Amino acid sequence: MPLKTALTEMLGIEHPIIQGGMQYVGYAEMASAVSNAGGLGILTALTQATPEDLRKEILRCRSMTDKPFGVNLTILPSLIPADYDGFAKIIAEEKVAMVEITGANPAKYVPIMHANGVTKVLHKSANLRHALKAEKAGVDLIEIVGYEASIAGGQPGDEIGLWVTLTLALEKIKTVPIIASGASATGRQLAAALAMGACGITMATRFLATKEAPIHPNIKKVLVDADEKSTTIVLSKLSNSTRVFKNSISEKIRAIEFDPKNLEGGLDFQQVASLVSGKRTKKMWQETGDYDDSMWACGQSVGLIHDIPSCRDLLTRIVNEAEIQLELVAKRVMKRKISRL
Repeated sequence: MPLKTALTEMLGIEHPIIQGGMQYVGYAEMASAVSNAGGLGILTALTQATPEDLRKEILRCRSMTDKPFGVNLTILPSLIPADYDGFAKIIAEEKVAMVEITGANPAKYVPIMHANGVTKVLHKSANLRHALKAEKAGVDLIEIVGYEASIAGGQPGDEIGLWVTLTLALEKIKTVPIIASGASATGRQLAAALAMGACGITMATRFLATKEAPIHPNIKKVLVDADEKSTTIVLSKLSNSTRVFKNSISEKIRAIEFDPKNLEGGLDFQQVASLVSGKRTKKMWQETGDYDDSMWACGQSVGLIHDIPSCRDLLTRIVNEAEIQLELVAKRVMKRKISRL
């Protein structure tokens, strides 16, 4: 039976699972595949060169699915100069089902999206303080992100896992449905999130290892062969903590960050700029498949990836497993009650 939650009802989707935004991966092929499978697929705005290119990608996605989908808008002006207001305008004009805003306070964009009567606003919050600000700004959904996720832009003090951050948010926030985001890849985790009070989960890394993911097949094999210890944190010394796949590039970045001279005098971004280049990552995803030659986002859920299914098979499996786990919990609780009579 379908798992109906505030998330599925609000967005008109079958399963309470959102595909996270992924730079140079969140194209129409990825988003439409997830939406056609019953989840909410997400296009990544900054994957497109201009706002009008995003409009074209939205229209292309609509030609591939008649289901709802969203757009991720990551706002990091100090690192990525972009026409953020222009991208937001296109998202609103095209009446996309949902916009996932991360990296900045969403207050500026909530009225723009709500004005079209369709677009819901989800804010990706790395801590309780950000989540409370998002609630005050009038967002429709809050996504709580744990440190085990494929985070980007993490600040000092954000080094807290989903288990604690989600609990804090559920205790304090009563007016906005909450989504759990943090190394999720299985039905057990979906069941746990729902049992805690969340209305769904977001997955990003897990969707990389699907048949429809528009990335080089070599990377998909690397994901299957990896384990839970295969990620690391870079750029923390620039107050931009990012969880990435552990490879020679990430090790070079960390070596520069933790060089005693840089710890004393401060790190200059230009010292690592060539290593963290998005163009380098795009080339890996789309051309070379060389996992060891770029910095690429990856959550600890990589340790839970064991195959490369279709998006439909993956979501069906996750939801079925979640249903089984929730039923087992109910039986265990019932047995305990009976045994005490």
